Amino acid sequence: MIIGDDILARTCKDMIETILLTLEDATKGTIYRVGPMPVLQAVRVTSGYRDPSSGQIQWGLPEVSDYNFPGKSWEQYRDRPGSVLEAMGWCVERQKSWTADDPYEDLRSVRKQLSGEIEDFHHMEPVLVRKSDLYGEDLTGLEYPLDHQGKPIWQNNEYVVAAVIKIHFKPFRIKIGDRSTKIIKKLSRTLGTELISLHIRGTLADAQKNLTRQRLRSCNVLAHELRNTLIKLGFTTSAINTEIGYLREQWEAQVAQAFPHLETRRAILTRLNELLQSHLPLLNGNKHLKGLSQNLMASQAEMATLSLMPHVAERWLHHKILPKWKELLADTPLWQSSEEEILDLLNRLQDAIWTGTAEELAARMGHIPEDLREAWRRLAYTDFTLEKAPMLDEIIGLLDHPELRIPHQLQTKKILISLKVLAEMIPDVEERANRIICSLKNGDTTEDI
Repeated sequence: MIIGDDILARTCKDMIETILLTLEDATKGTIYRVGPMPVLQAVRVTSGYRDPSSGQIQWGLPEVSDYNFPGKSWEQYRDRPGSVLEAMGWCVERQKSWTADDPYEDLRSVRKQLSGEIEDFHHMEPVLVRKSDLYGEDLTGLEYPLDHQGKPIWQNNEYVVAAVIKIHFKPFRIKIGDRSTKIIKKLSRTLGTELISLHIRGTLADAQKNLTRQRLRSCNVLAHELRNTLIKLGFTTSAINTEIGYLREQWEAQVAQAFPHLETRRAILTRLNELLQSHLPLLNGNKHLKGLSQNLMASQAEMATLSLMPHVAERWLHHKILPKWKELLADTPLWQSSEEEILDLLNRLQDAIWTGTAEELAARMGHIPEDLREAWRRLAYTDFTLEKAPMLDEIIGLLDHPELRIPHQLQTKKILISLKVLAEMIPDVEERANRIICSLKNGDTTEDI
């Protein structure tokens, strides 16, 4: 099984970040790559931990580990008589999770077996991939890993283990079969397995890579701002809006295809940056204006790449772009010869932001069935909130429309189905949290709560 290192690292970080944002008591996440058969080399891919002071997620592999590159082969960590029992061997061979909810009694703690020292509270979950997704329908001739008795494992199973997720928790905050382990299992099966299997089969293209980077960037922003469990669970709303943003991006591509004479937001922003760049080298003697120009260029470049809601794009224009252009044009004569064109471009940008929402344009797009274009345009320009949770069923139904054909349509649908599970869970968690907070404010005792 061949997985590109950069794609795998991004996928693993996305999965770890989602789990850490979802589970308040989780402190660290690590993902191990497992494969190929029959060697089943287990290698630590990446680790992320939550900084308790800032709430940000830090990445890297700082600790020394037997699973750092090149990792350990199946013969080294499998169960065998007289050897140390490892949780990794349990997860891989049995395709089942391992929960260390009492480190003092953890039978598969390597440190405890070798030196008598306890490890921390953690949960390990195998990431399963269907054999048919990796090897096709004909599975004859596959060479399976062997246990210590020489018997093949997984031969009669539908899945193979592609990776193992390890999530560390605060003391006494994890139990076998509790809500946290169920969420980790759900995410590993619905998100991790699908992403890894699709990466292995090479079906993700540039558009999906860009979407993943945007989603990761959104996660990083949220990770910096979120301060409590409810806000961290709010990541779900942002992730859903990112998926809606992809549908909006595809809709605007259809509009641009149907009306090639219309000027796009990206084209206008590109021209503005060309005009800005033309005189930027002449600002070397003015640090303030040079910094302002570089900041403006970055804002315009980012606005061109993001699929923003029109009202958000308008705020972006009025707060991040227009004031900087006004200051530049007022404080330096360098762009005086282009001022008329710049002001005209900024006016046209205001109109281009709303092009995709125009009903009269949609009505003339005869290459798309009427029911599809009406639903697509309406849903693509919806700002999702938890109060609009039923709308997810409409979006998933839209992705099932027989006439809708966009890149990564099935993958987008699967991601939304997974996020829908979290979105439906949040109101109950919020209600419980509010009840506890209210009770604590009123001075109720633990028994009352």
